[in-house]
Amino acid sequence: MKPRFRRPVRAAAVLAAVLPATTAPATAAGVPGAHAPVVALRVATYNIHAGAGEDRVFDLDRTAAALRGLRADVIGLQEVDVHWGARSDFADEARALAGKLDMRVFFAPIYDLDPAEPGGERRRFGVAVLSRHPVLAAENHEITRLSTQTPDPVPAPAPGFAEAVVDVRGAHVHVYTTHLDHRADPSVREAQVADMLAVLAADRGPKILAGDFNAEVTDPELAPLWERLRDAAPGGGGTYPAADPVKRIDLVTVSPDVRVTGARTVATEASDHRPVVADLKVHRRGR
Repeated sequence: MKPRFRRPVRAAAVLAAVLPATTAPATAAGVPGAHAPVVALRVATYNIHAGAGEDRVFDLDRTAAALRGLRADVIGLQEVDVHWGARSDFADEARALAGKLDMRVFFAPIYDLDPAEPGGERRRFGVAVLSRHPVLAAENHEITRLSTQTPDPVPAPAPGFAEAVVDVRGAHVHVYTTHLDHRADPSVREAQVADMLAVLAADRGPKILAGDFNAEVTDPELAPLWERLRDAAPGGGGTYPAADPVKRIDLVTVSPDVRVTGARTVATEASDHRPVVADLKVHRRGR
């Protein structure tokens, strides 16, 4: 079934966002049906800390090496800078990482600000989806946010909840990546969970929601997720802080029609978070 989206996306923006670093042929769609074979998919999530490691040193080559080591087909990234500032050398991290890994990329900004200098690039910060498989469609959804860029913010809809429909050898998989509010007060996260579930409810087929939830699986604000999804790594290790994790706040979650065959947290200090990798099986009929 053709993916359904609630809000139109400008075609030029979407096409530019999901261009691969090098042109790759689209895979065959396959024949859907109840007896169609399952296909394997490795998914990861990683908060890259804008390319800075636990040592606070910016090193995008180190970030790329950590991502390459995951050997993932699809990766959700959080804290991605695009011409944001001096902390990341004003780099377009989304495109740079896609190029280093020879993957397609869809970048979904949370913030899109005026250039630091007249005539410069717009300063953007958000989340991204990297994919080795063709990206059929993508959208930057709004969810409730409490801005960190304005004085006296109030909760309001804002972008930065990425969805990419990925063609995995005939299975059309909806991959979402998110970065939830970091504050101790859970009320904004509660609203964000409700907003995300509303987006997922409008889509059909296998779904994977990954990201930095800034909450652990047992926290009450995440409880509604477990009515629709399941944690892919319930026995996984902590993810934050990277050097000596005490919390598991970076999660890969999947819909009931996705089978989990393995998952793990990966020890690395290329960021202040550790990445999570999940090996999955999806049916081609989930379209």
